[in-house]
Amino acid sequence: FASERSAGTELTFFGRRYTVSELKEDSFRDRGFSFALFSAGGSISAKYAPLAAESGAIVIDNSSQWRMDADVPLVVPEVNPQALNRIPKGIVANPNCSTIQAVVPLKVLDDAFKIKRIVYSTYQAVSGAGQKGYRDLEDGLCGAQPKKFPHPIANNCIPHIDVFLDNGNTKEEQKMIDETRKILSRPDLRISATCVRVPVYHGHSESINVEFEHAFDLKDVYRLLEDAEGIVVRDDPEHNVYPMPIDAAGTDLVYVGRIRRDTSVENGLNFWCVADNIRKGAALNAVQIMELLIKGENK
Repeated sequence: FASERSAGTELTFFGRRYTVSELKEDSFRDRGFSFALFSAGGSISAKYAPLAAESGAIVIDNSSQWRMDADVPLVVPEVNPQALNRIPKGIVANPNCSTIQAVVPLKVLDDAFKIKRIVYSTYQAVSGAGQKGYRDLEDGLCGAQPKKFPHPIANNCIPHIDVFLDNGNTKEEQKMIDETRKILSRPDLRISATCVRVPVYHGHSESINVEFEHAFDLKDVYRLLEDAEGIVVRDDPEHNVYPMPIDAAGTDLVYVGRIRRDTSVENGLNFWCVADNIRKGAALNAVQIMELLIKGENK
């Protein structure tokens, strides 16, 4: 389903052709859908996700509309699959792209050493702003003025993603703070975030600084991350091996490297985290949620 403008478009999926229909209030009624994947913005999800859920479908929503609703689980399958045991509204929220990749390694470390504080610094690709963001970089490299971003993104970095809030954070930064707390079930966890748009097409990069309650051995950190589901450790500075968005683009995993102690605080750790923001940061995570629910139905 899509807008009236897209109605009639044909899509091919696994060799079968499908005709796009206009999304209406009765689109899900008596259709027998088991799942509905929503990725059409908050206002569409606010109106139509409850209608889909009322029809019997489990909605997996990729917008920010339902993420902080206490009755809607916010899920990253490698991190908190148990949250899917309770879906009172029939809606599951897919987290923000920058949050998803961060909490995959953070959950492993929190379980082992208990996180005391997190400082996020993100370097986010233009595809996170949709087609218009992508075009701003593409056209900007040819000298065109920006249409999506407030400043040129070509050959530039913009420390401004989404709107500014009264507390000085941008909405993107506040999302990372609030969503991390909810996913990790740590409502009082101290978190600071600075989110920056950079001239990269695909792949978000994040510098993550963590302070733990407990002492740790770097060998244990490496072992835990290397053994964790969905994580690839690329960390060999002597041979210039570390995660980069150019390598993560088009893949489904979360890459971690530049792992080292932060000696400025007790029990401090720095690491670098990269993932494809469209794959693991959005579409893949939603499909993984659906796969978990299907497996649960088959038990």
